[in-house]
Formats: sequence, structure tokens, C-alpha cells
Amino acid sequence: VLQDCGADCAKFQKSELEYKFNKKALERPYTSEHSWGKTYGEHKRHLEFSHDQYRELKKYAEEIGIFFTASGMDEMAVEFLHELDVPFFKVGSGDTNNFPYLEKTAKKGRPMVISSGMQSMNTMHKVYQIVKPINPNFCFLQCTSAYPLQPEDVNLRVISAYQSAFPDIPIGYSGHETGIAISVAAVAIGAKVVERHVTLDKTWKGSDHQASLEPNELAELVKAIRIVEKAMGSPVKQLLPCEMVCNEKLGKSVVAKVTIPEGAVLTLDMLTVKVGEPKGFPPEAIFDLVGQKVKKNIEEDETITEQAVENPCQKHEV
Repeated sequence: VLQDCGADCAKFQKSELEYKFNKKALERPYTSEHSWGKTYGEHKRHLEFSHDQYRELKKYAEEIGIFFTASGMDEMAVEFLHELDVPFFKVGSGDTNNFPYLEKTAKKGRPMVISSGMQSMNTMHKVYQIVKPINPNFCFLQCTSAYPLQPEDVNLRVISAYQSAFPDIPIGYSGHETGIAISVAAVAIGAKVVERHVTLDKTWKGSDHQASLEPNELAELVKAIRIVEKAMGSPVKQLLPCEMVCNEKLGKSVVAKVTIPEGAVLTLDMLTVKVGEPKGFPPEAIFDLVGQKVKKNIEEDETITEQAVENPCQKHEV
């Protein structure tokens, strides 16, 4: 499904539950409508893929030509993912301020994608200072850890703040909102990585499903992102070849407002701007023409051409 939609990578979440949670957290009663067990531990064990299942998933991803990785939700999960030879580590928001975990993960030498949900800018500076000297190949994702995420809590401007604060690393966006518009906007701001949850059915049991994209939405998102990437283009503003047709048809020229006799010195009240045939001086040249002498009669409403002016290339100095 992900490959059909045009995604580059499938990412799961890997936990070694006894290392991610303490005993009391696993023994806590879990009576939510989303529960798959009487305790939170039973619930998580029901959902967790085994090592063999992860090996099978990775093999399948290789067969269909898509990258496969996971968020290592504790240090032992990172050890397993390292052994699995994933192309990069995802650091979930819950481990971003877990500094020993960051150090150990960075030392593995794989690229790192670090989400920043629940964190402050001060913490993100510390994360940068810890990871950068060990492993310079990492990026930050702006993220708000709410499911589903409301637009007013997204704060896409943090992407720009990260770009300013950390100009030497890529910045991306991890979104838990509904729909695709916000993720497309993140790319327009400059996000280089976009992560979204994906489900086959938003009505399935589990709190993440409603904050996920169904395949048709994911395909639409990828398509929109690729269009926006093309549209970002160049910062150089100039007349483009594709604009020439419009410029020829609608581009205006300086035109005689009145009949101008040969030898007259041009003043502003002799001139106006219209779509003219043939083309003449562009409108921005009108002030430069003031003070220039004409060397032939110019009829009222006639385009002012270079042939009609004595020194057309000289900018008139006032």
C-alpha cells in the first residue's frame, strides 16, 4: 500500500516492553475502549510484533523496493533494530529528552530522525549538543504529541525556528492531524521529511487510527508534496520563457499621449502606458525617457520606439 501511494519508507514502532515500561506501568488496569487486554502490559503484548515478524516485514519491504525502519522505543529495541540493519533510526518524541538513550543510539552511527513532541526549544538545543559531536547525520521533526492533532496546536512556524537555530541539519514534520493540508504546508515552509501515521481503516479499534491517513489520502498527500517540491523552484525573480507569450500579448509599452513633433524634449505629460503595437519601451523606462529628444514626429497614441529617440540607451540623469 505504502509503495503504491508513493511513500519512500515504512516505519513501525518497536518496543521491548520490560525495558520501555516498569512493572507497575505494565500491571496497570487498562479499561479503555481501545484495550486489547485487562492490563496495559497485556494490551501492549497483544500489539507488539516479534523479532521474527520484524525480519519478515523487512524482507518484504526489500522485495517491493521500499525502505523499512522503526522507532526504537527503548535501548534494547534500538539494539535489535541495529542488528536488523535498518537504514536509519527514528527517535520517538518520548525518548527525545532521554539523553543516555540518545548517546547510545547516536554511537551506532546510523542516520537519526528525531521527533520533538512534548519538548521545549531549550531541550532541543541540548539534544543537538549531545548528538552532533557523536553523529552529525540527523534531523529534527516538528511534532505535537496529540491524537488527533488540532490545527491550532500544530505550530508549523517552529519549522522555521528550527531552520534558524539548526541551519546545518534538515528539518521535517511529523503530523498527527486529520487530512493532508497541514503536511503539504509543512513542505512549503521547508520540511525535508514528512512522517504520517497510516491505517487501512480509521474506524478500527485503537486511538491512533483516527489520527492516521487511509491509503487514498496518503496517495493524495504524496502527489501534493511532489507538486509543491517542484513549485518551490528558484529564488531568482525574472521574466521566464513560459511568460513570453503573456508578455507579448499583454505586456505594456510607453505610448505618446499627444502628437510629439521632431526635436521636442520629452516630458512626462506627453507620455502614457498602454498595450501597444508594435512593442516599444517598457513601462519602467518612462521616467528615463523624460528629458530625451525625439528625432522624428510621433503621432498621438503611437508607441515610442528606440528609433524615435536620440539616445535610447542612455539613462537620463536629472
